[in-house]
Amino acid sequence: MDGLFPRERATPAPGAVHVPGWLPFGRQRELVAACRDFGRGPVSYRQTVLPGGGVMSVRSLCLGRRWEPYRYVDEIAVELPGWLAELGREALVEAYGSHGGFAPDTALVNFYADGARMGMHQDKEELSRAPVVSLSLGDTCVFRLGNAETRGRPYTDVELASGDLFVFGGPSRFVHHGVPKVYPGTADPALGLSGRLNITLRETGL
Repeated sequence: MDGLFPRERATPAPGAVHVPGWLPFGRQRELVAACRDFGRGPVSYRQTVLPGGGVMSVRSLCLGRRWEPYRYVDEIAVELPGWLAELGREALVEAYGSHGGFAPDTALVNFYADGARMGMHQDKEELSRAPVVSLSLGDTCVFRLGNAETRGRPYTDVELASGDLFVFGGPSRFVHHGVPKVYPGTADPALGLSGRLNITLRETGL
């Protein structure tokens, strides 16, 4: 959350890069509007039902190759916009100095209403080892970056605010991660968003 001092770029783990305020406010507003438009298309935001019967508290929508727990299906309901894929490449240039040929073919848009959270998990259904690009919009959250072996400690908590970029690749590509808490009402009201949106761009390699 905003304080007296500017938040600084950080590398909380090898291959993991946090760039606070990477998205200008105008671009944030554009992305919020785009996420609303995505939900008016052929698919809408929905709560994912897990194989064990549990229901995720976040509401999600897939662009490009569609993800289901815990696999990708050979189906595209909503095309991944080229401008969003290009934004992902720009993000990697910012984080690593090069996009390394990053060619995302899927994006998961998660909406966190009041009380929603994300348990510790790995993004491991992709064959590609390309980094995951994460963009935050709206309310500030606690992002928990863990380890590759277990869902528990050691882990590092990072606060992600609206406009923040977080990339994890290399040694951190398959670490467990989650969102244990969102701080309601922390977004700028001028953004026009109540809650938190998170866009993750991935290259499946499929």
